Amino acid sequence: MTTPSLIPPDKTEQQAVTDQPLALAPDRWHRLASAHQAYTETVSPYYDETLQEVTRRACTSGSIGKADIGALLMWKRLRADTPWAAELMALADSDVRCATAAATAAAQDTSLSRRSAARAGRAALASLPGFRTGDALASAVLTAAAPDRMAVYDRRAHDELHALGINLSHAPGRYSRYIEAIDQLLTTAPDPIRHWTARDIDTALYWMTA
Repeated sequence: MTTPSLIPPDKTEQQAVTDQPLALAPDRWHRLASAHQAYTETVSPYYDETLQEVTRRACTSGSIGKADIGALLMWKRLRADTPWAAELMALADSDVRCATAAATAAAQDTSLSRRSAARAGRAALASLPGFRTGDALASAVLTAAAPDRMAVYDRRAHDELHALGINLSHAPGRYSRYIEAIDQLLTTAPDPIRHWTARDIDTALYWMTA
């Protein structure tokens, strides 16, 4: 395992997401660990039951249908009173499952790097209403499909990556770059963070602004 390369605490230059390992100062690793502990101590242990139930069904069927997308909307606390929601509901569930089956297969494909799997999975969802722009709902679907590999994206997590000194642009392909940043954090992290899942990282990032 690569030993983290530490940046002095006063270094403010942002790091781009590249093929080089990310390096964080010790105080930033501490912030991440503290946020994760606060999240687990504050949020109900039952909060992710909906996500876990969708994951179980996706594991059996190999796809995610409209009913489970609706469940993920509630879990992610996203609005459903939008034109895209009506457009999605007007599609046949078989058509929705065709797209999510391709996304599920990509996200679960361990022959691909985590970033490549995220890119392929996100692309497979892009034809569906509600998945053409933005990554919040798409990331929830991909995380349900491959909870050991993918992570949930939201604005708060994005902002906290920025606060840690990790530059993540909003250009196309953002979700795969987000997953790459998480993957690199896990690669360079000290114990116990290096043993976290990608989902552990995203909840810590989310909670850092709480």
